[in-house]
Amino acid sequence: MLKRTVYCGELREAHEGREVVLCGWVHKARDMGHLVFVDLRDREGLAQIVFQSDRPELVEEAKKLRNEFVVGVRGLVRRRSAVNKDIPTGEVEVEALELHIYAVSKVPPFVIADPPQASEELRLKYRYLDLRRPKMQRHIRLRHEASLAVRNYMSRAGFLEIETPILANPTPEGARDYLVPSRIYKGRFYALPQSPQQFKQTLMISGFDRYFQIVRCFRDEDLRADRQPEFTQIDIEMSFIEREEFFALNEGLMEALFALTGRKLERPFPRLPYAEAMEKYGSDKPDLRVPLEMRDLTAVGRDGSSDVLKAAIAAGGELKGLLVPGAGALSRSQLDKLGDKAKALGAKGLVWIKKQDGWKSSLKLSDADFEKIWAALGGADADLALLIADKKATALKALGEIRRTWPTDEAARKGLLEFCWITDFPLYEWSEEEKRFVSVHHPFTSPHEDDLGLLETSPDKVRAKAYDLILNGVEVGGGSIRIHD
Repeated sequence: MLKRTVYCGELREAHEGREVVLCGWVHKARDMGHLVFVDLRDREGLAQIVFQSDRPELVEEAKKLRNEFVVGVRGLVRRRSAVNKDIPTGEVEVEALELHIYAVSKVPPFVIADPPQASEELRLKYRYLDLRRPKMQRHIRLRHEASLAVRNYMSRAGFLEIETPILANPTPEGARDYLVPSRIYKGRFYALPQSPQQFKQTLMISGFDRYFQIVRCFRDEDLRADRQPEFTQIDIEMSFIEREEFFALNEGLMEALFALTGRKLERPFPRLPYAEAMEKYGSDKPDLRVPLEMRDLTAVGRDGSSDVLKAAIAAGGELKGLLVPGAGALSRSQLDKLGDKAKALGAKGLVWIKKQDGWKSSLKLSDADFEKIWAALGGADADLALLIADKKATALKALGEIRRTWPTDEAARKGLLEFCWITDFPLYEWSEEEKRFVSVHHPFTSPHEDDLGLLETSPDKVRAKAYDLILNGVEVGGGSIRIHD
């Protein structure tokens, strides 16, 4: 077997004149009669191999090559007559001196190329082939580099990487456990951990002070876009800290990770109290790339001319409004679809208002009402106002989802990284199913000191020392100050 001396994708002009050995997969073979050109691929990229007519035995052997054959080639690096600017190795090629075919391949079920032309189902069936694609190889490499960056950053910050058990006791978490039967203890089971929560807190009281782990977690729950049965998380626990240290550590970690892609983050990240996030964006995971904010118009509706709005507010509801700049040209059918969407999200209906050649609206209102609403929202002639009068939670949810999915300029949003911290979550929420208050986050999350007096009288008003890190509308991290006394 030939011993590789350089990867295909590492060849450059500086290698000209050197004898090299390459090993990899045949990406493409072109039989030109007396010449054979082969694009050889490995994890670093492509290199062109030339089998020349002055070595006819090599040419005949090269004619046998097909896509995905595994080969080794010894050859001489030379400058190309025509540079291929599409690949990093495009200035040079390798004149073959020796060829070894290590493994032949059947005709692949799809071409190994980007973008993929096969269905996802087929690519998953032949996952080992799909992982040969350059994009997938780059992703795996980036994941490795990210893991290395995490370990370096956390080590510099004084953390110890400590492994915790995989076979553990069941613990009440957000999903069902995966159970593993014990061979020794008949009828008893281990549970695969949903997180190392209890182990890492045990490490804290054992005096290790700063722990981290890139750990596998297991949760028996239905698949969603951001949920799967097993996943990897960066798990951290630390003692003797306050909120600001928590923020600084995690922001620095994000900065180190995104530096791998050449991105520079602006710190500190914005911080939004939970109540403010819900009022402005209708979500505790706001996508700040969408430049739209909701406003409370309850006072306008209560004092206005519409019996519909007055009745909804009198029944304990609130009036929420969202201004969409430049959307006044939407057609009636498009507005009706928005109304249907609001109803599907639980709202009783959606009111729209335009100001084009006079006021136009789906609800009869006085000119004074229109003016007050428009002034409160800061509207202009080409804009569109959307209103929902309903229970507060329903109105925020429905209008917030319309805001989140509004088709804003994708070109403007592309590449933006909008981080924020959500703070001051409620410690408890009322469970209609259990008819009692339950913890919003973990039962060991510490309450805010200023709210301790409300624990017995108004538990729903107690704020938690819990924090979620949001990126472009997705929760990418979170934590809390624990109860320790």
